[in-house]
Amino acid sequence: MLLNRRVLEAALAGRVLFVGGKGGVGKTTVAAALAVRAARQGRRCLVVSTDPAHSLGDVFDRAIGGGVTPLGDRLWGLEIEPEAEANRHIASVINEMKRLVHPRMYDVVEKQLDLARDAPGTLEAALLERMAELMAEAGARFDLIVFDTAPTGHTLRLLRLPELMSAWTDGLLRHRERSSQLSSVLDRFGGGPASTGDDLSMFGGPDDERQQHLQGLLEARQQKLRLARDLLLDRTATAFLLVLNADKLSLLESMKALESLERARIPVAAAIVNRLTPEDADGAFAATRRRREAVHREAIARAFSHLPRIDIPLLADDVTGVETLARLGQLLMGEDGEDEKRSV
Repeated sequence: MLLNRRVLEAALAGRVLFVGGKGGVGKTTVAAALAVRAARQGRRCLVVSTDPAHSLGDVFDRAIGGGVTPLGDRLWGLEIEPEAEANRHIASVINEMKRLVHPRMYDVVEKQLDLARDAPGTLEAALLERMAELMAEAGARFDLIVFDTAPTGHTLRLLRLPELMSAWTDGLLRHRERSSQLSSVLDRFGGGPASTGDDLSMFGGPDDERQQHLQGLLEARQQKLRLARDLLLDRTATAFLLVLNADKLSLLESMKALESLERARIPVAAAIVNRLTPEDADGAFAATRRRREAVHREAIARAFSHLPRIDIPLLADDVTGVETLARLGQLLMGEDGEDEKRSV
C-alpha cells in the first residue's frame, strides 16, 4: 500500500496525468478524485474531460461545459466539446486565410473549409489541438492537468496524432521552401514566378511578408504539437493510469491498451482495479461475484505484474461532490481504508 501511495504521489507531482480505460470502468470518478487530492495538496489543478459523453459535471454535481470552470480552491474543470472546438478552429483558419489570399478567393476558402467540418478526422484533430494548447499551460497557468480520457482506442489515436500531424507540417514546410527556391531561380533567369501547384499555391505569388506569415503559423502549430508529444514521452512530467474492472472484457481491452502505450513509450504508472465487491458484503450474490472476481484478479496480476496495482472497492453510495471525491482520493492513497469503506 505504501508503494501505491508513492506511485500516485509521484503522478500528482508531475505536470500531466492521463486517466484512461474502457468506457464505464469509473475512470471519471478516479480522475476527479485525484484532481481534488492534488488541489488539496496545494497544486493548481485542472481536470479535463475529453470523452464526448461527458460525465465530469455529473461527478462534481454541477455544470462545467466548454469553459474553464472553478470547482473549488485551486481546482478547475473543463469538458472539451470536439464539435465546438472544430468550429472554433475552422473560424480561426478562415480569418487567417482571408489575410493571405486575394478577396476573390474568400468564397472559395469559406466553402472548402465549411466542407472540412464533416471530413473524417476533423473532430479528433480539433480535440488534439485543444489538448495540446492545454498541455502547453501545464506548469504555468496550472501546476497539473488531469485528463479524463475517452475509451482507450480513441485515446491511443490521439496520443499518436502529434507525430503524424508534425510530420505533415514538416513536409509542407519543406515543399514550400523548395517551391520558393525554384521561384527565385526562375526569377534570376528571367522566367518569372513559378506556379508551385502545391497545397499552398492558392496564396498567390512570392510575396515575402505573406509567405513569412504563413510559415510562422505553420511553425507555431508544429511547435505546439511537438511540445505535446515531448510531454507525453517525458516520464518526469507525464503519467498514465489505466483503470479497469475485474471482468474479462475490461481486462482484455486494458491488456491491449498497455501493449500499445508501452510500444509508443507512453509512461504507464499503475493499474487501478476499480469497483471490486467489498469483503464485508454478504449474501450468495456477493459471494459469487467475489469468486468470479478472484479469477480475473489473478489474471490481472499476471498481465500487469510489472506495474503497481491499486484495488478500490465498489462504494455503497454514488460518488458525487467534492467531499465524496476527497474520500475516494483517500481510498486510492490507502489512507484509513477500512474507515472509508464504512463511511462512503
